[in-house]
Amino acid sequence: MKFIDEVKIEVRSGKGGNGCVSFRREKYIPRGGPNGGDGGKGGGVILEASGALQNLLNLSYRKLFRAKNGQPGLGKGKHGKDAPDLIIPVPLGTIVRDDPTKEILADLIIDQARYVAARGGRGGRGNARFTTSTIQAPRIYEKGKEGEERILKLELKLLAQVGIIGFPNAGKSTLISKISAARPKIDDYPFTTLTPNLGVIELKNYRTIIAADIPGIIEGAHRGAGLGDRFLRHVERTNLLIHILDISNPDIDSLKNYYSLNEELELFNPKLIDRPQIIVINKVDLPHARLKLPEIKKHFDRLNLNIYPISSLTGEGIEDLMNEVERKVFSDENKKGQINNYFRQRH
Repeated sequence: MKFIDEVKIEVRSGKGGNGCVSFRREKYIPRGGPNGGDGGKGGGVILEASGALQNLLNLSYRKLFRAKNGQPGLGKGKHGKDAPDLIIPVPLGTIVRDDPTKEILADLIIDQARYVAARGGRGGRGNARFTTSTIQAPRIYEKGKEGEERILKLELKLLAQVGIIGFPNAGKSTLISKISAARPKIDDYPFTTLTPNLGVIELKNYRTIIAADIPGIIEGAHRGAGLGDRFLRHVERTNLLIHILDISNPDIDSLKNYYSLNEELELFNPKLIDRPQIIVINKVDLPHARLKLPEIKKHFDRLNLNIYPISSLTGEGIEDLMNEVERKVFSDENKKGQINNYFRQRH
């Protein structure tokens, strides 16, 4: 399925219905008074957060969303019918911006939360409303108010408790496929994963954790390299990061990649370097990784940081990793800034 996390749309609410000029005309009742009804309210345009949606794909094929106009008032004091509001479902985590000013108007992070993007125009008053002691037969009415028009930019930041980060081919997609029901595309070339993958991790005590595999982060991502900063913003919602290192390739400096990726996080948003991390050493089933593991462990021991050796392919070490993920997600023992301090020591 195509993943869309940014769209630009135009919304227009409905115009209010005009009021009516009408007079009561009945046999044997002379000089019947004014009885023109009010016009109906125009329909509004409302964005509603829905947990059933994963991305903004449903809005990418349509650029204009227009609500209906209210009906005009009628004689005999009958008011025009209000137009229904146009409800536009969006995924949880959608940020609504006014496109011309870039101002954030709403952040829809709660299921069924609503934002009125364009208010419907008020219906006009009929001539019955203008009767006074001196004006007994008014022939005036009020036109309905015009609706609102806006151009909005919608940006999705995935709502995941855990973000899985790492350079391309570190094994992020394989890990999320092991710990959840997510089935991302997996292959042995860089940038196999072109979109984030969400997975629900089911724990033994009936609790669940939502995890996201964040693709495309390489050196220079904060300024647009690789897939650029397009997916870095999805990390901002997470409470915990699983930072995967692949030490199986002798031609890759995995420690350099570790610090480089942390630097990208900090350059994109300085607060991200304070996010708690679990350092995972992947592909330990391969010979070179087994040989290099003691050296890597020694390096992080000096920083007083634990590492979790695993093999996403065979499942080795994943149970211990998930126990630690559960502990960190559901406890407040983590000291935010721990990674931050060590990272700055390194530089």
